[in-house]
Amino acid sequence: MSALDFVTPPPGLEPLREFELKAVPGAGGLYTIQSLERPEIRIFAIDASLHLPGYSPEVPDASAAEIGVSNADEVLALVIVNPSRDGSTVNLLAPVLINRATGASLQLVLDDDFPVRAELAALAGA
Repeated sequence: MSALDFVTPPPGLEPLREFELKAVPGAGGLYTIQSLERPEIRIFAIDASLHLPGYSPEVPDASAAEIGVSNADEVLALVIVNPSRDGSTVNLLAPVLINRATGASLQLVLDDDFPVRAELAALAGA
């Protein structure tokens, strides 16, 4: 699966909905999400299950239904990475949920106290 179709445009990227997911070679669990309509728009994301094993936000049933999944095994959950010279941060408040079979996607803004800019090195124990 490399084609992503967001059921609603990701926040801040409206009206874009069609993206391509690519694994970054040599960096397990790191991906780029690039707009097909505007290829200059590309963001980085990591596989939460590989890099943030304690991170397991509750996904509302309505959101799961929007992307056509009924259990967690059907979902690839990514978190957006914001690289900087001072170290990378991740957005834990708004994960990207992807139906592994169809590519239907949603960036879910959670109703929790997760940070928007959590230091990745601290979360990874580095």
